[in-house]
Amino acid sequence: MSAILSIQRLPTETINRIAAGEVVERPASVVKELAENAIDAGASQIDIIIEDGGRTLISVMDDGKGMSAEELPIAIERHATSKLKPNEAGDWDLLNIATMGFRGEALPSIGSVARLSITSQTLGSDSAWQINIEGGDISPIKPAPRFGLSGTRVEVRDLFYATPARLKFLKSERSESLAISDIVKRLAMANPTIGFTLGTSARTNFRVAPQSDDQPGHLSRLASVLGRDFGDNALSVDTEREAVRLSGFAGLPTYSRGNSLHQFLFVNGRPVKDKLLHGAIRGAYQDFLARNRYPVAALFVDLPMTHVDVNVHPAKTEVRFRDPNLVRGLIVSALRHALAGAGHRASTTVSEFALGKIQSGTSLPLQGDYRPRQGYSHIPQNSGQQMQQLVDGFSAKVEEDNAVFDHASPEGISSNPLGAARAQLHETYIVAQTEDGIIIVDQHAAHERLVYEQMKQAMSGQGVVRQSLLIPDIVDLGENDAQRVLSRADELAQMGLIIEPFGAGAVAVRETPSLLGEMDVHGLLRDLADDLSAYDEALSLKEKFEDVCGTMACHGSVRAGRRLNSSEMNALLRQMESTPHSGQCNHGRPTYVELKLADIERLFGRR
Repeated sequence: MSAILSIQRLPTETINRIAAGEVVERPASVVKELAENAIDAGASQIDIIIEDGGRTLISVMDDGKGMSAEELPIAIERHATSKLKPNEAGDWDLLNIATMGFRGEALPSIGSVARLSITSQTLGSDSAWQINIEGGDISPIKPAPRFGLSGTRVEVRDLFYATPARLKFLKSERSESLAISDIVKRLAMANPTIGFTLGTSARTNFRVAPQSDDQPGHLSRLASVLGRDFGDNALSVDTEREAVRLSGFAGLPTYSRGNSLHQFLFVNGRPVKDKLLHGAIRGAYQDFLARNRYPVAALFVDLPMTHVDVNVHPAKTEVRFRDPNLVRGLIVSALRHALAGAGHRASTTVSEFALGKIQSGTSLPLQGDYRPRQGYSHIPQNSGQQMQQLVDGFSAKVEEDNAVFDHASPEGISSNPLGAARAQLHETYIVAQTEDGIIIVDQHAAHERLVYEQMKQAMSGQGVVRQSLLIPDIVDLGENDAQRVLSRADELAQMGLIIEPFGAGAVAVRETPSLLGEMDVHGLLRDLADDLSAYDEALSLKEKFEDVCGTMACHGSVRAGRRLNSSEMNALLRQMESTPHSGQCNHGRPTYVELKLADIERLFGRR
C-alpha cells in the first residue's frame, strides 16, 4: 500500500492562476504586457482600445512581424518565449536581456483569468490565424480574415471572470483608465519611433505619431505626452561615463510640481520606478527647490545588459544595478551640469502664470504687507506732475539719470538679456526694459541667490573672506540653542562666521562673511539654531552646506523695502546674467518674471 504524499503537484490551471496573481494585478498590467509584446515584435504602430476601464474589453493591435499558425499554440504555453535564446554553450542567460518581456508568462496568465483571443499574421502569409482561451480552456486554432500586412491583435474580454474575487479589488473605472493611460504614456515616451493610440470604441483619448530616433524626436514625443510647457522649459541631458549613458530632458527648477509623479525614468528603454534614481534626481535639485517641490524629468539610462538585472520584480518595474553609485553619481553630476548651463533662465510658465493672473483680475502676490498711500487709489487725469505723484505714492523710484535711461539708445537694452533698469516699485521690485518686453525682478530673491552662489564658490576656493565687527554683536539664544550653535563653531568659522560664548545662553559674533555686508546677525543666529536643531547631531554642516549657506545668504541679501539707485539695480541685473541658477531663489521660486511686448499688447487689445 503506497503512502499518501503530503506534497502534491498543482494542475496547470492552478499554476497559471498563481502566476496571473503576480503578472496580472489589474487591467493596466494586461495592457503593459501586451504592449510590450508588440514593441518586441517590431511594431511601428500600436492601437489600444479599452472599455469599462479594461474590465470588459482590452484590445491591443500592432503591425509587428506577427506569428505563424505553428507559433500561436506555443505562444500561450507557460514559459514559452521568443525573447530568450541559449548561447553557444547552451546556457540561458537571464542577465543578458535585450527585450521588454522574457518570462513567457503573460499570455497564459491572462488566458487563465479572462476570455483571450489572439489573431496574428505574418508578412507574405495567405491568411491570419486565431486562437481562443477562456479561463484556461484552449480552443483549436482556426483561420481568420487578414488585417493589414502583418501583425497581431489581442482581445481580452471579461477580465477576472474566472476569478470573481479579484474583481472586488479593482478600483473605479476612472482610476483603472488613468492607470492604463499612465502605462501607455510611459511606453510612448520610451519609444518615440512607435505611434500609439489609446481610447474607447467611441473616441480616441491619446494619440502620438511616430518621431525620429534623435534628440529633437525624443523631445517632440516628450512634449506631446507631458505638454508643450515641458518642451519649452526642458534642459537637454546627454553624458556618458564608464559605458553608462544618461540622456533625456529635465525641467528648469521654476518649472516644478508638488509631487514626484512627473519624474519618468527608463533603463535600457524599460519604464522603471527606482528609489535610487528618484533619490539622485532629488539630490541634484536640492540646491534649487524647496522640500515640498519636485522637478519634472524624463531620463534614460542605457548601459550593458550585464550591468543591470531586470529580473527582480514580477512586473519588471524595478531593476538592480551592478554599480548603483556610478549610476547615481552620473545622474547628479549630469543634472547639475545642465542646470548650470541654464544660467539665469527661468521657466516660461512663470510669465504665463503672471499674465493669466492679470487677465483674470487676480492680484499678484507681493512680499510684505503693502498698502498704497491714501489719495492715490485712482489715476489722476491730464497732469504729468500728478502722474509723478502717483508713481511716488506707490513707493516707486523713477530714475532721471539720462546716462542710464536714454530711450534713444537701445543698444544698452538689446545687448543685455535682462535689459536696463527703468524703475523700482514698492522698494522691492526692479522693472527693466528689454528689446522686446519688460522684466520684473524680486530684488531680495535675486540677491539671495547671488550671495548663495558666491558663498559656494568661496567655500570651494580660498575660503570665505571675513569682516571683523567693531563691536561684537551679542545674541541671547537661551541655553540649549546657544550650546547647539557653539558646538558647531569650528564649522561655522569655515563659512566665515566667528562666534564664541558670552555668558549663560548668549553668543558673541565677532566676524561675519564680508560678502553678506550689513546683515541681521540676531535673526541669522536664531535661524541657524533652528536649522541645527533639525539636523542629526552626527551630521556635519558640510553635509547640510546648502541649507546653512541658504540661511546665511537670506539674511545677507538686499532686503525688500530697500531703495536702490540706478547703478545698484543695473549691477544686480548684470550679476544675475553672469551667475548660474539666478533664475530662481534658493527655494525654487522665480527671481524674475519676463513679459513679452506681444503679450502686453494682447492685454490691451492691441493684438
